Amino acid sequence: MSIEPEFVAKIFSGEKRFEYRKAIFSNEAVKTVVIYSTMPIGRVVGEFEVNSILTDSPEEVWKKTKELSGIKESFLNEYFDGRDKAYAIKIEKAIMYENPKDLSEVINRKVPPQSFCYI
Repeated sequence: MSIEPEFVAKIFSGEKRFEYRKAIFSNEAVKTVVIYSTMPIGRVVGEFEVNSILTDSPEEVWKKTKELSGIKESFLNEYFDGRDKAYAIKIEKAIMYENPKDLSEVINRKVPPQSFCYI
């Protein structure tokens, strides 16, 4: 899953316990998310376990997650602008890799996923 460096840092510090998405995996068996930190990092830096996934309107998702969001409400509103549905992945046990990996070590492609891909 591609995540901006600012939010990656908040995930590993424990400040951000939810990852927000406009689209979510169709495979309910996904239990672990591998984190690709977007540029300027451009590396696979860690992973987290999926505790659960909330699905609701952006307003309701915010009400349920704001305490552990790691973001401002204005950012969430802008991100979900015009959408009726929002997803919030509850992060469990985030692990930062001691040695970040090149993308090619994890998936067989040179371009990072726009949002996520299955491995």
